Amino acid sequence: MKFIPAKYPQSRLRRNRQDAWCRDLIAETRLSVKDFVLPLFVREHHIPPEISAMPGIMRHTLEELILICQKAQSLGINAVLLFPCTDPSLKCEEGKEACNPDNLICQAVRLLKRECPDLGVMVDVALDPYTSHGHDGVLREGQVANDETVFILQQMALVLAQAGVDVIAPSDMMDGRIGAIRKALDQAGYPNLRILAYSAKYASAFYGPFREALGTLSALGKADKKTYQMDPANAREALREAAQDVLEGADMLMVKPALPYLDIIYRIKETFPLPLFAYQISGEYSILKAASEKGWVDYERALIETLTSIKRAGATGIITYAALDAAELLQG
Repeated sequence: MKFIPAKYPQSRLRRNRQDAWCRDLIAETRLSVKDFVLPLFVREHHIPPEISAMPGIMRHTLEELILICQKAQSLGINAVLLFPCTDPSLKCEEGKEACNPDNLICQAVRLLKRECPDLGVMVDVALDPYTSHGHDGVLREGQVANDETVFILQQMALVLAQAGVDVIAPSDMMDGRIGAIRKALDQAGYPNLRILAYSAKYASAFYGPFREALGTLSALGKADKKTYQMDPANAREALREAAQDVLEGADMLMVKPALPYLDIIYRIKETFPLPLFAYQISGEYSILKAASEKGWVDYERALIETLTSIKRAGATGIITYAALDAAELLQG
């Protein structure tokens, strides 16, 4: 059969895809090392460093923390988000260690502000690393008590402020906690301390590796966090949560997880003028790693593709365990 050229329209979208230089020149979304926040787990010496569910990710002692943060800075990463791996002997039903001004995470903050003064230090604010039951707040008659938990979170925020933290990041999803923390910080003389609100944090199936890393997986058992974290089916509710956080004084907003909720990232970005972060969480990271180990996906390509999609959806910044890998890829 003889080929007969068709009368195509004059506009051919493939023209601009012919060359790498042209594809780069007209790219609508640009992923940068400056977009990344590196989450880090801080441990005592006797707590094992390895995290079986998160290949390549480790728990770090204070000494190791300095080295990994210096490496991050050398790659152009400007901020870290810290989580404590609390000694089980220090955990209790009330999470009292969270308000200890000399707890592990406060030590880490003071150390980093001394050794890496130009590095932005964020700390997650919630009680789950400190409670023996693994919930983000105190339990009363089987339920997480909202207002009592918020009062404790205020005290936790204050000890972190005293330690020198740059950003408070409440992840607990208690009602009213942003306003309460803002009030406590202002009254204590910390009016410039920023609050990054986990505004849309969903009750996701992708948190498992993170809970193993913190040691809360076994404590939580078969319980779930659906009475305070959001229903994955809901989108408009995320706008209500974000609106409330804005009214209460949040400086930045967050969506967590990231990839399953790109539509939420887009909606919040289009609705509110605040900087918006998205958290590529442990399960998202571990899926890429596991599939790569099986030879099912190219980890490097898949990583950059997923991070680009998060940025394309509207994220101002991306919190990702793969920040070091991505930074090296972008610089290479």
